[in-house]
Amino acid sequence: MHHALLVGAILEDRNWIATWYIVAFCLFIYGLALVSRPATARQGNLVAAAGMLIAFLATLGFREVGNWGWIALGLVVGTCVGIPAALRVRMTAMPQMVALFNGVGGGAVALIAWVEFRQAGGDLPFRVEFFSLFAAIIGSISFWGSLVAFGKLQELIPGRPIKVSGQAFLNAGVLALAFALAIVLLAGSESELVFVLMLAAAAIAGNLLVLPIGGADMPVVISGLNAFTGLSAAGTGIALGNTALIVAGTLVGASGSILTNLMAKAMNRSIPAIAAGGFGGGVAAKGEEREERPVNRTDPQDAALQLSMAERVMVVPGYGLAVAQAQRAVADLANALEEQGVEVNYAIHPVAGRMPGHMNVLLAEVEVPYEKLKEMDSANPEFEETDVSLIIGANDVTNPAARDDEGSPIYGMPILEVDKSERVIVIKRSMSPGFAGIDNELFYGEKTQMLFGDAKQSVGDIHKELEAL
Repeated sequence: MHHALLVGAILEDRNWIATWYIVAFCLFIYGLALVSRPATARQGNLVAAAGMLIAFLATLGFREVGNWGWIALGLVVGTCVGIPAALRVRMTAMPQMVALFNGVGGGAVALIAWVEFRQAGGDLPFRVEFFSLFAAIIGSISFWGSLVAFGKLQELIPGRPIKVSGQAFLNAGVLALAFALAIVLLAGSESELVFVLMLAAAAIAGNLLVLPIGGADMPVVISGLNAFTGLSAAGTGIALGNTALIVAGTLVGASGSILTNLMAKAMNRSIPAIAAGGFGGGVAAKGEEREERPVNRTDPQDAALQLSMAERVMVVPGYGLAVAQAQRAVADLANALEEQGVEVNYAIHPVAGRMPGHMNVLLAEVEVPYEKLKEMDSANPEFEETDVSLIIGANDVTNPAARDDEGSPIYGMPILEVDKSERVIVIKRSMSPGFAGIDNELFYGEKTQMLFGDAKQSVGDIHKELEAL
C-alpha cells in the first residue's frame, strides 16, 4: 500500500511529469532525424512512437485527468480501428491513409476546443480562448480539407479541379467569416451557437480550399494539411498548458511547412498558386478523347537485350509502379543486371507518386540500397551518360514539355531529363495522361520505346528474357 501511494505521488508530481516530457521530446526529435533517411525511417517511426507513449503515460499523471472509463474506451476503439487499417492498407493506398489519419488529428483538436468552451460555459481566460479558437479553426480546416484530399485520391470524387466562379473571393469571404466569429467570441460572447457557426465556416473553408486543387498538386496539399494539423495541436497545447502538445505540434507544423515549401519549389510553383487550384486533370481528364499519334513499340525480349548491352541504366519509378506493386520485380531485375556488370541507379522526383517520399518508401521496402536512390538534382546530370532510362509508371515528372513548351500547363516544373539518355524504355498500361491531364511528349520521341502492360508483369517478363539470353 505504501509503495502504491509513493508511486501515485511520484506520478502526480509535475516535476516528474516534466522530466518524462523532456524524454519524450528528445525521442520525437531523434525519431524525426531518423525518418529523414529511408535507411533509418522505420527505426525513426518506432523511436517517435515510443516518445508518444511516454508522453501519453506522463499526461495520465496529472490530477486533473479523470474519466478513466472513457479513456480506456477511446484506447480500445482507436486500437481496434487503427491497427487493422494500418496492416491491411496497400502501399498504393498509403497516401489516402496519411490524408485520413492527418485529418482525424485536426478534427480531434477542433473537438477538444469545443469541449473546453462548453465546459467553461464560454468564460475562458483570454489567452486560453485565443489559442483554443485558433486551434479550432485550423483543425477544422485540416479535417475537412483532408477528407476532400482522401476523396480525390480514393477517386470517390473527381481528381480534377472543382472550381466555382469567384473562387478566390469566396474562399477569402468564408475564412474572414470564421475569424470574425472568433473575434466575437473573444470580445465576450459566450454563445455556443457562435462557436458552432465558426466551426462550420472553417469546415466550408477546408472544403473550398482543396476542391479546386487537382491531383497533380495533391502531394503538396497533403504535406500542407499535415502542417495545419501540427499548428492546431500546438495551439491546443498552449491553451491547455500541455507542453507535450506544444512541442509535438510545433515539430509537425514546422517540418510540414518546410516540406510543403520544398515540394512547391520542386514543382516550380508557389504555394498561393497551388491554393488557387486549377492544375491537374485527374480522372476526368483521362477519359477525354485525344489525338492518336504514332509511337515506337517494343517487347520484353528486345527490352532485355537493350538493358543487357547497356553499361549504365537509370530506373525512373512512378505511381504506376506503386499501383502494380512492382517494386520487388524491379529490384530483382536490377540485381540481375548488376550481376552482368550493368550499373543500375534510380532517379527519384520529389513529387513522384501521391505523397512525399512515396517512391523512396516503396524501394526501401525491397531493400534497394539508399546510395542508389538519386534525387532529381543529382540524377539529371547523369542522364547524358546513361545508356537506357527505364521509366516504370512515371508520367508528368518526365515530360519534356515542362522544359520546352511555354504553353504547357506544367511549363517550368523541374523534371527528370530522361530524354537526354541514349535510349528510353517506358513501361505503361496505356497512353492515358498523368495527373496533369496532358500528353507526355517523351512518349513520342525518336529515342523512346513503349512497352504496354502491367508494370509488375512487364518487368517480370523482361527479367525472364534477360536470364534466357
